[in-house]
Amino acid sequence: MSAPKRQKSAKDVPYELIYWPGNPGRGEFVRLALEEAGADYTDTAHAEKGMDQVLSQIDTENVGDNSNPPPLAPPILRHGDLVISQTSNILLYLGPRLGLVPPAEGEDGDPDALYRINGLALTALDGLCNEVHDTHHPMAASLYYEDQKEESLRKSKDFVKNRLPKFLGYFQRVLEGKASGDGPWLYGGRLTYADLVLFQAIDGVTFAFPKAISAAKTSGNYLYVFRLYDAVKERPKIKEYLASKRRQNYLNGIYRHYPELDLDEENMPQSSGN
Repeated sequence: MSAPKRQKSAKDVPYELIYWPGNPGRGEFVRLALEEAGADYTDTAHAEKGMDQVLSQIDTENVGDNSNPPPLAPPILRHGDLVISQTSNILLYLGPRLGLVPPAEGEDGDPDALYRINGLALTALDGLCNEVHDTHHPMAASLYYEDQKEESLRKSKDFVKNRLPKFLGYFQRVLEGKASGDGPWLYGGRLTYADLVLFQAIDGVTFAFPKAISAAKTSGNYLYVFRLYDAVKERPKIKEYLASKRRQNYLNGIYRHYPELDLDEENMPQSSGN
């Protein structure tokens, strides 16, 4: 049986982002890629009955269609007759289509760039997104934060003292390396979707742990990381997006600010260990 044909080319069909309204969440990593590229897309977070669209996708009665298995959770991207989920998987699909990875072919083509860039994005999502979520839900996602406050404090201390410096230090090393190229970017001397992922991850951690991020900045150990953050923030389309109503405020999602978990600078080590 031959593979099913795509309805239309990527140039003809707008992207549809399916994500919860009311919080940036993991959908924000996808939004930033779409915004930076100036892509034509819709977003259920701002749509009438957008919540219904999310719930219909993850309903236990949904078994998918002839080509697409049902998604477990948002973010979900629908593009023509394609439906895919998982943040990193969506970005892997969008990166080449939005020009957020170097071209694979041509005289200066880099056919392996996509996998290197995706590795960087996955690392940022692991350490500066998933682990941040676990600081306020270390025991069980089904429990309220109030049911695991003692464990959350222990987890947050470890994150601030050990995990956050580890990942900031790693990206500092990447930016110091030859593969990053010239300028503030992680790979090949040009902006890629990995830079957007790292920007959003740092932005979220700044909301959740402002004291820890302030200490990281003043330490001087991660100058290139925060230079990248500032460079993304000043990208014209990103800057316009961040100032718009399309950018949602942080609430009770992945990145949460609890004053009792916002640890003092003394909980940060004095060296990144690089």
